Amino acid sequence: MKPDITQDRVFAFLESLTPDDASGLKTKRIDTHANTIVLVGAKAYKVKRAVRFPFLDYSTLALRQEACEREIVYNSCYAQSLYVKAVPVTEEADGSLALDGAGKPVEWVVVMNRFSGKDELDNLAEAGPFSDALADDLAAMMVTAHDNAPEREADGFIAELSSYVEQNAAAFAEHPELFPPQEAAHLSESARRWLERIGDLIRTRGRHGLIRLCHGDAHLRNIVLQDGKPVLFDAVEFSDAIATGDVLYDLAFLLMDLWERGQRRAANRVFNRYFDKARREIDIDGLAALPFYLMMRAAIRAKIAASAALNQSEPAERRRQEDQARAYFRHALDFLDPREPVLTAIGGLSGTGKTTLAYGIAPEIGRAPGARVLRTDVMRKARLGLEETEKAPAEAYTRQASDEVYAAIDRQIQSVLAAGHSAIFDAVFADEAERAHVEAVAARVEAHFCGVWLNAPEAILKDRVSARKGDASDADADIVARQLTYDLGDMTWASVDASSSFDDTLRNARQALQRCGVFQSP
Repeated sequence: MKPDITQDRVFAFLESLTPDDASGLKTKRIDTHANTIVLVGAKAYKVKRAVRFPFLDYSTLALRQEACEREIVYNSCYAQSLYVKAVPVTEEADGSLALDGAGKPVEWVVVMNRFSGKDELDNLAEAGPFSDALADDLAAMMVTAHDNAPEREADGFIAELSSYVEQNAAAFAEHPELFPPQEAAHLSESARRWLERIGDLIRTRGRHGLIRLCHGDAHLRNIVLQDGKPVLFDAVEFSDAIATGDVLYDLAFLLMDLWERGQRRAANRVFNRYFDKARREIDIDGLAALPFYLMMRAAIRAKIAASAALNQSEPAERRRQEDQARAYFRHALDFLDPREPVLTAIGGLSGTGKTTLAYGIAPEIGRAPGARVLRTDVMRKARLGLEETEKAPAEAYTRQASDEVYAAIDRQIQSVLAAGHSAIFDAVFADEAERAHVEAVAARVEAHFCGVWLNAPEAILKDRVSARKGDASDADADIVARQLTYDLGDMTWASVDASSSFDDTLRNARQALQRCGVFQSP
């Protein structure tokens, strides 16, 4: 850029643009450490600031042009409706500046369609708990993003993780007032041991094509609602090394952010529905790496917040950043804390609310982000290659077919528990032998077990299954009538009344689980 064409002049030019629409939106400028965004009418103009950091370099016009063009390419996979094009700001013959004019380029701009900040999930998280529907959409969004991401090698990802561990350790040592030295040393040493232990697992996942060039920055501030659906934007374009990783590491950023923001039901739901929708059995073994991935995401955030606090001159903002650094650090420690794996089985006839209860208690059981919920209805459709809401044929419900579904879930449960996570098995369990078998599965891997049996009157069961929509279960009133004739045998599981509201059922179930030792009494 010529000495007289400074970025400040470019910013002023963009702020002077006349909106090409009748939206009436005010022009607004937003500055970050690496970008300046000027909002003009229905458009947003994003300029890379002429800066250089250890992780990015925008110090020359050529590098900024490349970054702008890469941003368009990388984000078209996620948010084609938001990203328009990369264009130059040009100096015309009369010395004036123009957007994509005939003169010489003096700066580059990413042109985007403007969206409201109130639709960013970072802001929506302040308003209250996310709905289950939004959590389901977030899971589907991440599955689609990962399905379309190009494959990469595992060794480069492992090397990057190792460097992050050491960078974090150095940053923690620089801020003993935020990160107690003894705890920081413990976290760093634990991280090194974890990475050494899961290295072969990561390489195995690489051989199965699960190390990919991902979004790289999939947290709530980089997700916006468009037409009611979540859309990822602002992918990492400045470093393929940072964006490359295990798809579960990419997912872990979203899970960690939800967990830290108190959206724990949503975190658990996204976690479970991602696994359900991806339908990759190898991901169950990948759970062994998830605590490390969650820890890394939190530790890096702690380090960044500490650095931001150091560079903040406003006292209140500095304190906020320091508090955030401490909070992320505590989460990083907690993510690696061991938890005893627990298998909870929830049985009951169709319509008793087994799945609703499973998702109600799952965030509270075991390691973050809570227990893995495994449903016979979901497994059955997956094995048949059907969408969850498609009706399965009658032969899918023969005794042999049902036994195969139970056996497939048995295998997944053992893998989940062996990875150190807890599981909830949601099934009818009307057969005494089925209940005995699932207890034996827990005993086989020396996991704590608790069984819950839900009860409700016939009329309520039939009303509930008749009203059910968009669920994996094919049960109807006739199936309920047939189930009511079953001989349940000796019922040793905790009996819970599920005839009233969900809150009442949840309270009753929690009490039963406390007596069983799954929950600790307050």
